[in-house]
Amino acid sequence: MVLQVVLGGLATGAVLGLVALGFSLVAGTVRVLHMAHGDIVLAAVFTGVLAVLGRTPVASVLAVGSALAFIGLVLLAGAVLSGLVAVLAVRPNLPDGAAGRAGDVLGWVAGGVAAGLLLREVLGLLLPQQAYAVPDPLRLDALIGGGLVGLPGGSTLPVRVLAVLAIGLAAGLLAERLLVRSRFGQALRAVADDPDAAALCGVPIRRVVLLAFVLAGLLAGLAGLLDAPGRSVGVDDGVVLGLEGIAAAFLGGLGSLRGALVGGLCVGLVQALAVYGLGAGLQDVAPLALLVVLLAVRPQALRA
Repeated sequence: MVLQVVLGGLATGAVLGLVALGFSLVAGTVRVLHMAHGDIVLAAVFTGVLAVLGRTPVASVLAVGSALAFIGLVLLAGAVLSGLVAVLAVRPNLPDGAAGRAGDVLGWVAGGVAAGLLLREVLGLLLPQQAYAVPDPLRLDALIGGGLVGLPGGSTLPVRVLAVLAIGLAAGLLAERLLVRSRFGQALRAVADDPDAAALCGVPIRRVVLLAFVLAGLLAGLAGLLDAPGRSVGVDDGVVLGLEGIAAAFLGGLGSLRGALVGGLCVGLVQALAVYGLGAGLQDVAPLALLVVLLAVRPQALRA
């Protein structure tokens, strides 16, 4: 039973790690918390639901073509929505030395919160039910016959849990390595260290910032593909998911990409152990309580 809980918590943590990676990627580049990031995870998933299944979805098995379309639409929606938040809500409030404009912290915070609220309200109009069962376009439950893996001691575990853990970790580590070694990653670090110097060296700052948000949106879409089919999801779930992702990013060190993955695993494990030991009512309470404690004891975590 404990092994089941630990593996389930790590699988949830792998998803949270992808969400936290998006937060750290943006915060490490422009010192901004992507306040709409959690809502974009759910908005990306429900964009695919609306486009492929319509307004009355059921968790049926998707045909190959529909599954591929669903995956592509979710990833595209995450990237596009995150990019729009950057252009419309965040970038106008960032400091711009060339234009003589000082940054407005309250502006990008309010803009991000407003963007997330807008996404929830629009989705609430289109999908009015409290929760929906989302089909799994990756068909992770069908990886082995029966969908269960035997564990030591005679217990079993859904194969989907192990697949989510493996895919989440692989995608997160791949993204981290690409950002560390690629020219784009070097441009991100240059903008983060000294945007004025980066501009003098020919780094297209506005494009780099936009691409950082777009990549965060792709990670959000992937997190949604891994997380949503495993449970009933509602259009308001992005708020809690975003706060859990922030807790993971803070725990790993805001701005640290690898730390975000580790923080996600830790938060997922804490959440699973809290539910196992104290009851299902603490599923969302535990990571939010952890966030409050982190902000209390490490207020410097707000500075990427």
